[in-house]
Amino acid sequence: MARFDEFKRANEQYAASFDKGDLPVPPARNVAVVTCMDARLHPEKFLGLDVGDAHVIRNAGGRVSEDAIRSLVISERLLGTDEVVVIHHTGCGMLTFQNEDLIAKIKEDLGVDATGRDFLPFPDLEQSVRDDVETLRGSDLIPDDISVSGAIYDVETGELREVVRG
Repeated sequence: MARFDEFKRANEQYAASFDKGDLPVPPARNVAVVTCMDARLHPEKFLGLDVGDAHVIRNAGGRVSEDAIRSLVISERLLGTDEVVVIHHTGCGMLTFQNEDLIAKIKEDLGVDATGRDFLPFPDLEQSVRDDVETLRGSDLIPDDISVSGAIYDVETGELREVVRG
């Protein structure tokens, strides 16, 4: 059975008792979280968030990429968020390669030249959090009155460790 069929069945059950259709568009807690797409992370649970509480922006490594900044600008300017939390995690795959490795794999597997593309890997977990927080703090699109913090989530213990306070 296709995974999408499983999703559709699960959604039918979810929709049958759905009662959150009247939530406002702006997040209730006025916060946006940038974190990794890793399937072991469930940020709503480990941060105590409910539906409608926060914007959660996920990508490989939880990096503050141009697209993450695009989403944050929309979140802040149009939907009222006034705080950003960047969360990276232990055991992240982004620690395991360099751009050159992935560029070579893409060339081998797909025959496509991805030279010059930055996939935003990093060799140091704590420094990557500091770098991403600094990217936000230094962006002309993120005003100084937006609080930006950074943390590391431990996939083995479920604990969140503060790295940078906003």
